Order: sequence, then C-alpha cells, then structure tokens
Amino acid sequence: MNNNDLFEKAPISKAYFKLALPVVLSMVISLVYNMVDTFFVAQTQNTNLVAGVSLCAPIFTLMIALGDIFGIGGSSVISRLFGQKQDEEGKNVSGFCFYGAIVCGILVSLIMMIARKPILTILGTNQATLPYASQYYTYMALGATLIIVSLTPSNLMRTEGLATESMIGTITGSIINMILDPIFILYLNMGAGGAAIATIIGYFASDLVFIYLTLKKSKKLSISLKHTHITKNEVISIFTIGIPASITNLMSIFAMAMTNNYLVAYGNDKVAAIGIVLKINMIVLLVMIGFAFGAQPLLGYNYGAHNTKRLKEIIKFDLFVEITFAVITSIILALFTPSFIKIFMNDPSIIQAGTLMLRFLLLSSPCVGIILVFTTLFQSEGKALPALLLSIGRQGIVFAICLLLLSNIFGYYGIISSQMIADIITAIIALILYKIYK
Repeated sequence: MNNNDLFEKAPISKAYFKLALPVVLSMVISLVYNMVDTFFVAQTQNTNLVAGVSLCAPIFTLMIALGDIFGIGGSSVISRLFGQKQDEEGKNVSGFCFYGAIVCGILVSLIMMIARKPILTILGTNQATLPYASQYYTYMALGATLIIVSLTPSNLMRTEGLATESMIGTITGSIINMILDPIFILYLNMGAGGAAIATIIGYFASDLVFIYLTLKKSKKLSISLKHTHITKNEVISIFTIGIPASITNLMSIFAMAMTNNYLVAYGNDKVAAIGIVLKINMIVLLVMIGFAFGAQPLLGYNYGAHNTKRLKEIIKFDLFVEITFAVITSIILALFTPSFIKIFMNDPSIIQAGTLMLRFLLLSSPCVGIILVFTTLFQSEGKALPALLLSIGRQGIVFAICLLLLSNIFGYYGIISSQMIADIITAIIALILYKIYK
C-alpha cells in the first residue's frame, strides 16, 4: 500500500493508528527523557544548580513553540496540498519551512546572547542561582537552531505517511540525551552546562537522522534550497496556523505560573502537590496529544481532497479514541491516585492535597480530548481563527477567568477546580466552533 492509499483508501482505524501510534510512542519517550533529565540534574545534590536549570525551562519551551510554527504550520499547508495533488507545491513548502526554522534559530541565538543578562534577570535568577542558570542558558542559546529545526521534519514527515521514520528521529535524540546526561553531569562533573550540552547533542543527532531519512525515504518532501519558493498566501497560511499552535505551548507556562501564584497563600505543600499532580496528569495528556497530532495529516489530506465523507469518519474515530482513552485512564488513576503520588513524595499532606487535585483534573479529561481533536482539525483545515481561540482558551483566557472568579467565590477549592471548569467550557466552545466552521 502506497502512502496515497493510506490517506485515501485504507480503513480509518488502520490509517489512524499507523500515523498516530508512532507519535504516541515519541511522546512517551520524550516524557521518560524529561524525567531522566530531571533525575540526573537532581543527583548533583546542589539545590542552586537544580533551581538554576529549572529557571531556564521557559526558554526551552519557547524554542519548542517557535519550532511548532514551521512544523505544525508547515504540515497543515503541506497536508492540504498533497490532498489536492499539488505535490510540487508541497515540496517547496517543506523546503521553505526547513530553512525558515534555521533562520529563526540563528536569530533566537543572537537575541539570547545579546540580551543574556536582562533575560536571566527576568527568569528570576539571584546571586546563588545565576552561575548555574547562566551556564545552562549559554549552551542552550548556542544550540537554539538545532532544537528549533528538529520540530520541522518531525512534523512534516508525517504528511507523507512517514510517521515511523519521524518517531525514529525523535527517539534517537532522546536516547542519546539520556546516555550523555550522567556522563556529562556526574562523571565529567560539568553540572548545568553538561545537562545543556547533552540536550543539544541529542537534538543534533535527531536533526541528522531526520535529514538522512528525508533524503532516503521521502518522495515528496525536500531540504534543498531550490525548493523554497512559495506563494505569499502559503507563507501567510504557515504562520496563521503555526503561531496559534505555538501559543498552546506557551499557555501551559502561563497556567502553571498563575496556579502557583494563587496556591502559595495556602502553603508550599499545596504548590509541591500541584507540581506532582501535573507530572502524573502529563502522562495521560501526552498520549492524547500524540493521538491528536498523529491524526492531523490524515485530516488535512482529506480536507484538501474535499473527501467530506471520509473526513467526518476520521473526526468521529478520533473523538472515539480520545474520549475512550481519557475515560479508561482517568478511572484507573482516580482509583489509585494516592499510590501514584507516593511514588513522587510520601508526605501525608501532599498526598491528601494531590489526590483531590488530580481527581478534579481527571474529571475533565474527556473534554481535553474533544479540545485536542477540534484544535488539530482547525489547524489541518487552515482555519486560523478557531484554532487560535482554542489555543488561547483552555490554559489561557478561559482558565484565567475561571481562576479569578472561582478563587474569589470558593477559595482554595475554586483554585484547584479551575482547570476542570476551563476544560469543560473550552470543550463546549470547540463544539460550537465546529458547528459554525464545518
């Protein structure tokens, strides 16, 4: 079965899982890498070093968000072009996105190095954490291009059905990073700088694999400079879809900062509890994101091909998978919540607070599935406004309004239920937007 048959003729379930499962596995491996990275940094037993690395986390998130502009924005345009049988135009968009990501990465490196001191101050460094944050920050700034570029081919390859190849590239970098972490951080005693160097080398390895696989496996994508000529409308479409997609990453930082700011008045144990709860919930969320992003090329291709019947069937199946997974995993986690929290911290007050927090979040997991399906659908179809509204809704504007109102009315319980209520409201908004824009 060729790739066109996969998008056009294969049974929905077969096409869906062939594209989505490699993305899900990539998400799981990335989660493991993040936990391993945190573990080895913590093994230094240097609180200031750990804090310094943690303070730089928003910079890394920003780089991922910038990479999504070209990765998700580009894949949206390319999927529709492939569906319209405009393969040459799709090839040119892929080349434009690849080199666009390189230029973006170089600009980010320059800005970060020039504005190094004020940015580190904004991140919240003090005299104790500055040496470690500065060291980590410098290496990350120098390697910004490698991080941003990796998001482009990893997304674009799936538009041609090369989901497994995309997964191989992502996993290769994560494994190399995990191997290098203890060597650089502990054995070579490079501390924060070692953590950053391991990360950069991991992304460099991913980039090399992506380039090799694009050259060897892809028939429709390009990394050649001669394939970079695209229309003004295509450029606009890349950014109008890519920017809302990147905002989603930034909104998670916003939501976390707001929640911590409100919870700190109720004690540090509540702040620690929400941190643990969000890590546990992230396991479920990343799998759901993997399914949603995995289906995105399938949605975009059939939308571009004007195959409305198959498109509707894909949407229904996507919703079924997301909601079923959310319900099953939520029930399991809700039943054994205290046990899961104990894995991270065996403190009675944190276990008690975290149990209620996690169960509130789990109640709205099916709504998160609905939001993800329609967000990726709008991105795939090139519908910028509804995609933007959902991107800034769940953990942005809707969440902020819920947090402000509910905390004033119900205090502590209002704070910990705010994300659940925001999820429900945003899911309703997603369904309304689908009715309007379908």
